[in-house]
Amino acid sequence: MSSVTIRDIAKASGLSIGTVSRGLRNQGGLSDNTRQIVQDWAARLGYDLSQLRSHRIRRVGFLLHSQHNTLASSPFFSSVLHGAEEVCRREGLTLSFIVAGPTDRVIDQSREQQLDAYLCAGYFEPEILDSLRRTGKPMVLVDMHRHGISSINPDHQHGSFQATSHLLRSGRRQIAVIAGSPAHYSLQQRAQGYRRALFDAGIQADPDLEVVASHLGDGDAGVAAAMRRLLSLRKRPDAVVCFNDNAALVAMQHCLGEGLRVPQDIAIVGFDDISGASSAHPPLSTVRVNKEALGAQGLELLLRSPQADTPQERVMPVELIVRDSSSLD
Repeated sequence: MSSVTIRDIAKASGLSIGTVSRGLRNQGGLSDNTRQIVQDWAARLGYDLSQLRSHRIRRVGFLLHSQHNTLASSPFFSSVLHGAEEVCRREGLTLSFIVAGPTDRVIDQSREQQLDAYLCAGYFEPEILDSLRRTGKPMVLVDMHRHGISSINPDHQHGSFQATSHLLRSGRRQIAVIAGSPAHYSLQQRAQGYRRALFDAGIQADPDLEVVASHLGDGDAGVAAAMRRLLSLRKRPDAVVCFNDNAALVAMQHCLGEGLRVPQDIAIVGFDDISGASSAHPPLSTVRVNKEALGAQGLELLLRSPQADTPQERVMPVELIVRDSSSLD
């Protein structure tokens, strides 16, 4: 058997190890010329292609951005993590949890832990994703989307569409949205679903009713400020769609603190169906995401197609859960 390694080919060709790995596996992201250079050097040095087939994933890195590692985000992403852990236990894999920020050396951490693949949950800067991609190791995005990388997402847009349509059917017409940063794929899609529901109902979107809460790391303060701004409008909203349940719970408490009745004066709907949604007072209407299944299916996608030529993009169905915060029945 040949003792030539991917590192040997990288050194001889002047290319990175990640580029050589992708070229040998015929993965995307390379020009035909670069792919041909990799294959020519592999043939010249006598690289044994069966080494690629013998490699299997044993250690997976579950990567979470530091801005998601907060009390507000933890009910969602901890459930996603639990779903991935279940699959790892079943398959006999090791799962390493890594919190990464834009200034952290993610590649160094992954090298130290000898990771074979990455499951990236939530938002990451393009620079971090690019650095992970260059390693040539399998990667799947969960609750995030980027062209050229396999991903799995809840149906964010349809869920928000359902929530807004529910409010319209109940007779609400001054429907506001507390949105998050459009840099986050999930939040961008949820805002689009809100606008699509208004459009289909023949209602013109009012820019004053669309408020972006400040950075997620600011906690509840940004959501409370967004709610204050909406309540200060000359024509107050009669309903609010929030970008997630934590934001909805903060908005609801602010309204109750201002003496408003929920849902009589203002209806509120969240997204995700975290554990605190059903136990809130009043119980929070929301869009249910099967968070454990999201993590489990993301991990299964990583295992089933680690060397797929064409990235796979999966969308999971969601379900509108109507509770007392938006229903007068």
